[in-house]
Amino acid sequence: MSVVKHFVTESLKKTEIDEFLRNEFERAGYGGVDVSKTPLGAHVVIYAMRPGMVIGRGGETIKELARVLEEKFQLPNPQISVAELEVPEFNAHVVASRVASALQRGVHFRRAGFWALTQVMNAGALGAEIIISGKLRTERARFEKFRAGYLPKSGEPPLQFLQTAAMHVQLKPGIFGVKVRIMPPNVQFPDKVEILENIPRMEEAKPVEEAKEEIKEEIKAAEPEKPPEVPQETPIEVLQEPPAEKTVEKEAEKIEEKPAKPEKPKKTSKSETKSKTKPKREKKEKKPKSTKTAEGSS
Repeated sequence: MSVVKHFVTESLKKTEIDEFLRNEFERAGYGGVDVSKTPLGAHVVIYAMRPGMVIGRGGETIKELARVLEEKFQLPNPQISVAELEVPEFNAHVVASRVASALQRGVHFRRAGFWALTQVMNAGALGAEIIISGKLRTERARFEKFRAGYLPKSGEPPLQFLQTAAMHVQLKPGIFGVKVRIMPPNVQFPDKVEILENIPRMEEAKPVEEAKEEIKEEIKAAEPEKPPEVPQETPIEVLQEPPAEKTVEKEAEKIEEKPAKPEKPKKTSKSETKSKTKPKREKKEKKPKSTKTAEGSS
């Protein structure tokens, strides 16, 4: 099975479950269903105005519903839980069912549309839109819108917060369609900006030394206090000095045990050895030379 076919079959199964539960619990104020898969099986959450009617006496209705969902819609091990609607006017399924029941009773479509719109806006919704289509007054089909408040239709907020529901009613002229869109309160839009008139002033920066001292005090306060250490008694060792006579005897024995080292002969240089073997020659005195020039002249 391809990915596209898988998602198409899953969405078709969810719409079939939604239609089945709407017809089954119309009197209980059915407000939608959420189906999610878990490792244990399928988790089904049913929203209703009167949860007691969905659960039944002793849980008989909800047990029968679990059996039908498993057999008819092939949901593995369905775990059903019921949630009560705190404000039914913010639920599009409830508003659409109210308009459809009013049309079935014969109420004029404009009166039914404006009545449901005022109820939703009085409850505190940001915006709402109700569209009724069909053969309203003539044989030619048309639609009429009833709109109030702020109701964006494009962008991220409508995809995330906008609640939509559609119902069909069989009347004498033909089938009428009711489509409801509701934007609940407390929704933050990206284009809504708040301007603060009184800007809070920043505190003056403290010097670095004071900040360091405060941080040290906080660290000391955060550290757990250590229990006081109990001083341990150290044993006192008594040193006994050996007698003087024994020490003298031991030193004498050590001296006797050490052998006397023989003296090594000193190395003599070659010059010293020559000087010892050969006596020094005495220098002859030089006689003054007689000049021949002086004798010849004489």
